[in-house]
Amino acid sequence: MKNPLAYYEKHLEIYNQEVKALYKKMTALSLYRSLVFVFTGFGIYTFFGNWQLAVFIGILGIAIFLYLLSKYNDIKAKRRFNEALVVINEDEIEIASGNFHHRDAGLQFQDPNHFYSLDIDLFGRGSFFQFINRTTINEGTQKLSEALKANQINDIVSRQDAIKELSSKPQWRQHYSATSSLVSIETPAKQIINWLHNYKPFLPRIFKWLPLAFSLGSITVIVLGVFNIINAVFIGSWLVLGLGISGLYLKKINELASNTDKVKDTFRQYASLLKLIENESFSSDILKQKQEQIQQEEKKASDIFKELSKAMDALDNRINLISLVLGNGYFLLDIKNSFLVEQWIKEHANKVADWFEVVSFFDAYNSLGNFAFNHPEFVFPIIETDSSVIKAESLGHPLLNKNKRIDSDLTIENEQFFIVTGANMAGKSTFLRTVSLHIVMANVGLPVCAKSSNYSPVKLITSMRTTDSLTDDSSYFFSELTRLKYIVDAIEKEPYFIVLDEILKGTNSTDKAIGSRKFVEKLVASNATGIIATHDLSLCDIEKDLEDVKNYYFDAEIINDELYFDYKLKQGICKNMNASFLLKKMNIV
Repeated sequence: MKNPLAYYEKHLEIYNQEVKALYKKMTALSLYRSLVFVFTGFGIYTFFGNWQLAVFIGILGIAIFLYLLSKYNDIKAKRRFNEALVVINEDEIEIASGNFHHRDAGLQFQDPNHFYSLDIDLFGRGSFFQFINRTTINEGTQKLSEALKANQINDIVSRQDAIKELSSKPQWRQHYSATSSLVSIETPAKQIINWLHNYKPFLPRIFKWLPLAFSLGSITVIVLGVFNIINAVFIGSWLVLGLGISGLYLKKINELASNTDKVKDTFRQYASLLKLIENESFSSDILKQKQEQIQQEEKKASDIFKELSKAMDALDNRINLISLVLGNGYFLLDIKNSFLVEQWIKEHANKVADWFEVVSFFDAYNSLGNFAFNHPEFVFPIIETDSSVIKAESLGHPLLNKNKRIDSDLTIENEQFFIVTGANMAGKSTFLRTVSLHIVMANVGLPVCAKSSNYSPVKLITSMRTTDSLTDDSSYFFSELTRLKYIVDAIEKEPYFIVLDEILKGTNSTDKAIGSRKFVEKLVASNATGIIATHDLSLCDIEKDLEDVKNYYFDAEIINDELYFDYKLKQGICKNMNASFLLKKMNIV
């Protein structure tokens, strides 16, 4: 799709029209129901003397009324579904305009001890997560955050294929999200899985057939009583017997009903989502594997979930007084429905975790596919393990406005280390985050913000944003040293792409210069690959001594007494600094 915005605008109009059409049908059905009610009442009143005809009119009227009510509820559900689709397309149009800062920022996923998530604005207001997240299930949101933080460099091409395929299915993705958004989930999937795995059945196997046998007995007793073959008192005695049998397990049934009431909406939602997954055709390996994960030899996972939902709904209907007394007294309904729930748990509890995982996987990957669909100008990196670590043309930050963004070409070979200098606000930090996001996005399997990209997979580790901690009684400088030690320990175990921004800020300039030089020399000696941004021009002297070190810079010029930035990465050392100029320009000094 070359123009995703046009797609959203077109389908917003389609779904809005559908919502209006369905509303008209609902209004008409409400009118028909009212007329049926009035005419049924009038007919019964008119032919009240002929009771057979009056009863026929009453039964017919009730049947038509219930049919119209069923149709009304079906159309109401379709209208809610289309309203959800309207919201999805409205949101996409709004996000495309740059308005996304009100969405979930994923602050709960921030981790200062992670390899890179805090440094590159992966989470938080205006973050990459906030920009791409379209998940509708808590577990899907969690899985999306895990994918972004995984630092996984294996099977990238397989992930690319899955994301490409989902990108090509915008309607299916939107239907999946709309279906999921219609149910508010109160109980987390993990809690449900734990309950199912730890559940201890309380009904013996005899109750597999006892409710049916007792129901046949009840019908027999009632028929015999109506025809005065047995004393009518026996009908009441049979009722008491049924209530007594049910009462033996009343406490356990109440506990089971309480638990099922909390999870039945979850199972109903998951059944609908599993059905969407089962009925879709996938070609990429990962998506086919996930689809196979929910397939059973005899029944589909969605049908199995529906079985449980029906049993849970039936158990929930026990709150009706008539059902509670007559249903349990004559048909042992509580025991019957509880036994069905217990049998389902016994047979399928061990598979629920897999089914839940597949649903949350598609919830998360739909966000990734949606991102790829929204950015047809981005490219999927060509994965070449023997090439440069990154060889990108017109590399840019994916969250910046494409009409204002300044892109740069970047080629960094394995075991090369770049020292980047530049004036304040010239673009150093943005460049570091751009390179970092390229690595993260490429590893996830996403397209990157570039005209072309050849990428040799590597894990990322950064030190760009260190804070002190009053709670841990640690100074800024100690926190920074701890982070640098973390990096040194990590690269001893496996290769990483290292991104550093102005290290050793917590000490004096002389000590900082000496320490920074020694640290970079140690990294280069360890055959590390990466980039460091600094204001310390003396650090650039390392290039003279170490062949693997290269100097780059971002320039700033004063033109007509105004500061000008071109935000272009150039090879060499920055000569123009701007702190004194800005202090004077802003009347600070």
